[in-house]
Amino acid sequence: RQPPPPPPPGSGLAIRERLHPCFLKDFSMTQYVLLKRCIEDILSVIKPVEDDRKKRLRAIQELTDSVNSVGALRGAAVKPFGSFVSNLYAKSGDLDVSVDLRSGSVLPRSKTKKQNVLRELMRALQIRGVARSVHFIPNARVPVLQYVSNHFGISCDISINNYPGQIKSRIFYWINTIDDRFGDIVLLVKEWAKAQNINDPKNGTLNSYSLCLLVLFHFQTCEPAILPPLKDIYDGNVAAHIAGSFSCDEKHVDEVCLTNIARFLRRNTGQRNQSSVSKLLASFFLKVNDCFRGIGDLSGQVISTYTGRFERIQDNRSWMAKSYSLFIEDPFERPDNAARTVGAEEMQLIGCAFDYVSYRFTAGALADRNELVSLLCTPTVRSILGYSVRDGRYKGYTESTASSQKFDRKQISSYFTEVYWPPDSTSINRASDCRLYQSNNRSRVYTSTRLEPAIPYQSL
Repeated sequence: RQPPPPPPPGSGLAIRERLHPCFLKDFSMTQYVLLKRCIEDILSVIKPVEDDRKKRLRAIQELTDSVNSVGALRGAAVKPFGSFVSNLYAKSGDLDVSVDLRSGSVLPRSKTKKQNVLRELMRALQIRGVARSVHFIPNARVPVLQYVSNHFGISCDISINNYPGQIKSRIFYWINTIDDRFGDIVLLVKEWAKAQNINDPKNGTLNSYSLCLLVLFHFQTCEPAILPPLKDIYDGNVAAHIAGSFSCDEKHVDEVCLTNIARFLRRNTGQRNQSSVSKLLASFFLKVNDCFRGIGDLSGQVISTYTGRFERIQDNRSWMAKSYSLFIEDPFERPDNAARTVGAEEMQLIGCAFDYVSYRFTAGALADRNELVSLLCTPTVRSILGYSVRDGRYKGYTESTASSQKFDRKQISSYFTEVYWPPDSTSINRASDCRLYQSNNRSRVYTSTRLEPAIPYQSL
């Protein structure tokens, strides 16, 4: 039978309808039990324990000692932010730290001065034997000094006066307290994205912040919703809030978030979403993939966790200032795009990664523990779990090719069309969209492999 007329594209109901709920209903209890055990094994490896937290705290103290050895930086505060503060970090995750110059410092907060301060700090770290694999990125939007601690083996990203990052981290800390499942799904999705080589903003794919926002959007559009729109938790623009100030008012942020979260929990008493972590992970892959495919790779749409729904780019003139392949609004620095580094070519890689995991979840992977591990884990985690299984990615798509910024179009075409597509399958319709275009007077061919639903929408 034909489905009823679809609801408006941006509404939460529309997103839930596009999820194809029969996909999830068709999974047997045995399959979910297998996925549940696999997830538990993965989380046991990637979730940090108390020793991991203490190691990071010691790395922060090590950096503090180095900062104090630089005359111009004496008295500066060394403050962690990012996933460590939000409690959304994995054992192998980076440590983000902001060096906050003291109030009244003779050093202004210009980008040039931040670059100079980081150069001085880089020399101090090297002289003290603290750092290896040092990489200074002065021309990034936010200048960053990256290094690996010799003593603790932790990758550290250092910036100057990163007050927006600190406030965002506090807000996400409070979001994470609403429901424990959120943190687990974030860790699992980041691990999967690393395994698929689509968690590398330097090479045009998704950064961890964008992945976190996608998970948040998923939790906002579940039925019933697990998390509220962020405007109901912190209705403000972080950049505007701290403009002209040398400090970030964490106490104010904490009070606002606590009050609004308590209101949300009271309002939703007795309406808690009971979905398991395994069902939430499966539905995340299916939902995001379906959204990417269903509305033209999100062309003309903004994923807004601030409102908890899709928004049309044309409805906000500030969104139209620049064209993006994927627009995931930064809810705390509107109208910025958290996924601004995603390129058109790399968007094809991201789309195919979601296509593949969604297809495998509906075509037997949930009944095969080895395939689940190979699909969801990086080689490092697989080896810790004691698995030596086939790579759950596209044939020939390796770490070396993913890290290169210059992709060979013919290679990419072969990656996406030669493997994992059963020739006798009647449950999918393999559609390879090959386009020829001109760039710098050179012809390039790229392939976007898209899957039709294993169960046609008309049959729902």
